[in-house]
Amino acid sequence: MRAVLRHYRFLLVVLLFNIIVCLLGPAAGQEIFVSSLAFSKKMLGIMPPIFILLSLLDVWLPKDFMARYLGGKNGPLGTILTMVLGSAASGPLYGAYPVAATMLNKGATFLNAMVFLGAWSILKLPMVLYEISILGLRFGLTRMLVNIPGIVLIAFLVDRFVSGEEKNALSAQSIYKD
Repeated sequence: MRAVLRHYRFLLVVLLFNIIVCLLGPAAGQEIFVSSLAFSKKMLGIMPPIFILLSLLDVWLPKDFMARYLGGKNGPLGTILTMVLGSAASGPLYGAYPVAATMLNKGATFLNAMVFLGAWSILKLPMVLYEISILGLRFGLTRMLVNIPGIVLIAFLVDRFVSGEEKNALSAQSIYKD
């Protein structure tokens, strides 16, 4: 029981906070409840398809395939491929984290997982096309050309500053294990 409470402590603190707000200000509490319910519905509409796709990825894609193309021996080509994969994705950023965890457990480097998260959050193709249609081709291309090196630089710095033990611990606590 103690382990369950420790595991869900953040959720319990938020729930307790919401109860206190409901008691002190019923209008604000109702707004929080409605907002939480809407967000939960949105999550339930997005996360199951992501988990189904991850399960299929886990079964259909052999570990050596992912390690060969996104692992350490592929170098810049793997990083470019990871950026293309991240920018071709759609959906909210919280959908990218389980995908990145699966990539790590299938043999992708930590650097490439960080590039994937950066590309998913900044370079999604539908978002870039929308920006180009609204703000023009010059703005869209300039933003992409500035962001691509920025993503790689930030991913490189994160990769260098996160220790090997932290990377192993991250992989060990993931539910997406091979």
